[in-house]
Amino acid sequence: MSVPGSYQAAAGPSSVPTAPPSYEETVAVNSYFPMPPAPAPGPTTGLVTGPDGKGMNPPAYYTQPVPVPNANAIAVQTVYVQQPISFFDRPIQMCCPSCNKMIVTQLSYNAGALTWLSCGSLCLLGCIAGCCFIPFCVDALQDVDHYCPNCKALLGTYKRL
Repeated sequence: MSVPGSYQAAAGPSSVPTAPPSYEETVAVNSYFPMPPAPAPGPTTGLVTGPDGKGMNPPAYYTQPVPVPNANAIAVQTVYVQQPISFFDRPIQMCCPSCNKMIVTQLSYNAGALTWLSCGSLCLLGCIAGCCFIPFCVDALQDVDHYCPNCKALLGTYKRL
């Protein structure tokens, strides 16, 4: 008599059911690693006797896979951001971004908007005989360019207006 869903032994020379699959085979935990071949029935060599005197196979040891170098690895680069420097009409000590040396800036005076406005206002006041060009000789009325004394790079400009 057979009951639906009951276990029936496979028809064959032996009526003893076979062993159920192992945990690894059922869950497929070690699906990334090759499984050792199942031992053949019968006497096997390499059996180790356990503490109870029964034979047992030595455990299979697997090595951890070697990580493959990633071609898309991200390289980390540290960037130091320098604070903005305020330039005035005096030399300042700073690190030159061109030659990376500590320097004191050299100054160069150039005619700027305040120089020309001063010249124009002196002309309107009646200083036409040449006195209107006095602002071009006064450093306090001109724009200031800061240069590196080593590499002669322009570092910054101070504009009066």
